[in-house]
Amino acid sequence: MDRHSEAENLKIELPAAGGALKAYRLKGPRAFAKPSKPFTRVAYAAAHVVADPFSRKEPWLEAAIDWDATLAYRRHLWSWGFGVAEAMDTAQRGMGLDWPNSLELIRRTLAESAPGAVVASGAGTDHLQGDASIAEVIAAYEFQCAAIEKLGGRIILMASRALAASAKSPDDYAKVYDRILGQVKQPVIIHWLGEMFDPALEGYWGRKDHDQAMDVCLDVLSRNSSRVDGIKISLLDKDKEIAMRRKLPAGVRMYTGDDFNFAELIEGDALGYSDALLGIFDSIAPAASQALSFLSDQDKAGYHGVLAPTVPLSRHIFEAPTRFYKTGVVFMAWLNGHQEHFLMVGGQQSARNIQHFSELFRLADAAGLLSDPELACRRMKQFLALHGIA
Repeated sequence: MDRHSEAENLKIELPAAGGALKAYRLKGPRAFAKPSKPFTRVAYAAAHVVADPFSRKEPWLEAAIDWDATLAYRRHLWSWGFGVAEAMDTAQRGMGLDWPNSLELIRRTLAESAPGAVVASGAGTDHLQGDASIAEVIAAYEFQCAAIEKLGGRIILMASRALAASAKSPDDYAKVYDRILGQVKQPVIIHWLGEMFDPALEGYWGRKDHDQAMDVCLDVLSRNSSRVDGIKISLLDKDKEIAMRRKLPAGVRMYTGDDFNFAELIEGDALGYSDALLGIFDSIAPAASQALSFLSDQDKAGYHGVLAPTVPLSRHIFEAPTRFYKTGVVFMAWLNGHQEHFLMVGGQQSARNIQHFSELFRLADAAGLLSDPELACRRMKQFLALHGIA
């Protein structure tokens, strides 16, 4: 992937350690090709939402969404060969995006999808208020699943904060998941979201030890394998993912949710591989698409050559506190011209520090993912000036 020469002379002063500014010379974008055939891995990008900058709603209290820009970004992801994982945590579900807006987002995305465009949507229990019983958790899952299925949607069964708070043992998880999986119209993807993404989910599956929790989850999958397309685990631990992958019931996919080690996990080994449902694909779609095309052609060198430079960027965006990764995802979309502002639902644009954004800029350029370097530089300068750095 050759660099574009027009960026060679572009420089920008970026904040460095100690409060100084340091000149950075851009390397320029790589040229990525859109896929000419389906990938050999199932690949979903969890997509972000674009806030409406003209809304009079208070961002900490109500979600205001720019629907046109949000749907345009879904078209961007589809054009690179990805399925869209809708209304997930990347869309700030539970961090600014409530259930009514999530359902409207799902409705609009399904309506926007052309034949062949894949969409799977998050169903959870986030409309519940206050403490909930297990019966109420079940009813909440049923309510959201029914709403998505009524629209003709496929379901990603999200982890439930309410279940984590109310469950007394692994048996409560088994009761809830067995009940919901017994009713779905088509196989679902189950999402096990780790506490590094959402501290309220610590001890999910009734066990704080991940290996013990995995056994509980595997029992659920084994009993309901015909109703489960796959499971996404987001624990940022490749060894745990591989161990679970090797124990899955026949026909159940492992969707990697590991934004630290995705390249290795998607490639796989002699015993299997992971498909992908990743938030980082929102930010690195062109590179990830090109890499998956190389992998489909058994070009492992090409695959790693494109994807390896994106891994440091992803690890930076998802660094602790990991739940703030959405801020970096939206910042990347703004730098690349996919939206006209850097505002977020819930005011989450303030969740990272200036040094974080500066390093993100450097790493995005190193990965060849600043598609219009002049625009990216102009916007980065604007961002720094807004924060008193010039």
